[in-house]
Amino acid sequence: MSTRNDQDHPIDTDGAPRSAPVAAASIDGAGSPGRGDPGAIDRTMRVGTMGGCEERGDEVTAEDIEDAELEGDRSFSAGTARAALSYSGFRRVFAGSVASNVGSWMQTVVLGSYAYSLTKSAGFVAVLAFAQLGPLLFISLIGGSLADRFDRKKLLIIVSLQQAVFAFWLAWVARDPNPSKATLVALVFAIGMGQAVAGPTFASVLPSLVQKRDLAGAVSLTSANMNLSRMVGALLGPFVYQLAGVSWVFAANAVTYFFIIAGVATVAIPKPQGPKPGEATGWRRVVSGFGIARADPIIARVLITLTVFSFFSLVFVVQMPTVAANFGIDEKSTSYGVLYSTFAAGAMVGALSVGSIFAGRNLVKLIRLGLVGFTVMLTAFALWRTPAPAYPTAFVLGFFYFMVITCLSTVLQQRLDNNNRGRVMAIWIMAFGGTVPIGNLLAGPVIDRTGIAPVLLFGAAIALVLALVTRLDVTAEQPRLVPA
Repeated sequence: MSTRNDQDHPIDTDGAPRSAPVAAASIDGAGSPGRGDPGAIDRTMRVGTMGGCEERGDEVTAEDIEDAELEGDRSFSAGTARAALSYSGFRRVFAGSVASNVGSWMQTVVLGSYAYSLTKSAGFVAVLAFAQLGPLLFISLIGGSLADRFDRKKLLIIVSLQQAVFAFWLAWVARDPNPSKATLVALVFAIGMGQAVAGPTFASVLPSLVQKRDLAGAVSLTSANMNLSRMVGALLGPFVYQLAGVSWVFAANAVTYFFIIAGVATVAIPKPQGPKPGEATGWRRVVSGFGIARADPIIARVLITLTVFSFFSLVFVVQMPTVAANFGIDEKSTSYGVLYSTFAAGAMVGALSVGSIFAGRNLVKLIRLGLVGFTVMLTAFALWRTPAPAYPTAFVLGFFYFMVITCLSTVLQQRLDNNNRGRVMAIWIMAFGGTVPIGNLLAGPVIDRTGIAPVLLFGAAIALVLALVTRLDVTAEQPRLVPA
């Protein structure tokens, strides 16, 4: 059974493009369909991916030819960001996600500054960060299992509404000049619980909005989305904080959840098939993502690399107010917002580079290059003591940081299918977001005693080790997975 998604590309209910061969379009050197050729039958698209390996099986369909005839030849290469944006459904969800994430980053950036201004303690900043991100470590597995079992559109709408309610509640509590610290932690934790379900669910929706040949561009844009919204949120959050107070920042975040609701509500999202006979159910299904990862060494190595990188090397992301103080920048000032926004701008450019100037390049080499560049820039970030050099360093640090993340994410997404994507992406969310607060809980007391520089230098050393030891044979054949 097949259905049409909003991009006018036929897809099976498992999210993969329907393979109904018809009179094929000619293929140009970049792997893009040209105008119809009635004399050719059943030609298969072959698109170079992941450092030179070929992905076979994305066949040119009737709708591809129709689009080519109506719109002319694709003037862009498969797998690029531009190719992903050619899908109208992806564009709508992407736009709604950017708007929603701006609010989330306004709250995230201000939350660290707010916690630091209330207590002047890196420890409390770490506690509040753990309340926000900790659920990603403990609840994402459940979120991924739900995403592989239930209607993903309804699930995203429900958890977005839940987060909006608690964000409004947080805004109300923050009106008090001396709010209860326990209440703040509890409300931030509740919002984080919703995000732990929304994260793997949204990651599972992404591949169903584009055809597989354009997945790398979609992943690049999704990574850029996080950093575009981080950049804008980092500028708007401190501005609203200074102008109107912290409660208005939290209220603005609550409103922006309705943008992603509007985007998702207008797109047809294929439903997962759910457990097949003989597959695990209940708690065994919740944790079955680990079995899927263990069966594929490439998936396992991607997740291990990300976990180590996040735990040891990304402490500075949460401790940015402490880092800013090291440069002599007030964490409540506009200068702090510019510093954070500069870092986010670099991260956005790094993410986009994978789907543009580096499109089709060897992802393994890009990962190693990114880790080495990250090491150099984080070392410089630890050693500066004045604001001037901190801004360009933050930009380049962000570039290498998200070039690494986007390459790892692309390798992972291209090795998953729609019916197990939610459970494995839940582990990705745990590794990327869930381990950062744990690392900060350990690093917070160390920072209070020794300062931020030694912790940053240690994180840089770990990134260099990862650059030397990371092995990802992305040309390896995917294993056949048996029911858990």
